[in-house]
Amino acid sequence: MSRLAAQIAKCVTRSAKLLGHHETTSSVSTRITSNFLARNFFSTHCCLHAGERRYTDKHEWVTVSSNIGTVGISDYAQDALGDVVYAQLPDVGTLIKKDEECGALESVKAASEVMSPCSGKVVEKNKAAEDKPGLINSSCYDEGWLFKVELSEPKEVESLMDEDAYNEFLKTDPH
Repeated sequence: MSRLAAQIAKCVTRSAKLLGHHETTSSVSTRITSNFLARNFFSTHCCLHAGERRYTDKHEWVTVSSNIGTVGISDYAQDALGDVVYAQLPDVGTLIKKDEECGALESVKAASEVMSPCSGKVVEKNKAAEDKPGLINSSCYDEGWLFKVELSEPKEVESLMDEDAYNEFLKTDPH
């Protein structure tokens, strides 16, 4: 239980800094409601905020809610691919590992493998994106997500880039 308490304290401190509070962990934690903790800590099993998008250097993204990661490709990636005409997504039940190929996307000008940003078991694939791959171009963060995975290693997501780091990566990396 002390490990859990330490993780909660770390998340509370991080949240306080993000909110601009310069108080001690104990004074901040008394002001944080159980609803806030439930939404922003326990639902993700790590120190990510619910719905926070994390990115890989291969331009995949993941959001986590209740230990389920939703995976897609970034706006940069869909733009670089061009019009996506085919999506091969991992089947439900497939065990995938972080940084391993788990699918493919083909466009009118290129083909690209989909690399998993996290490890786990695929629990859903976006059949709409398979049937109408253009969704990946028109709505890569909403309707054009690729698959959902039950995380086996939730801490892996913490090592991925947040939105600000990814935007900096795009400015400095020749991709």
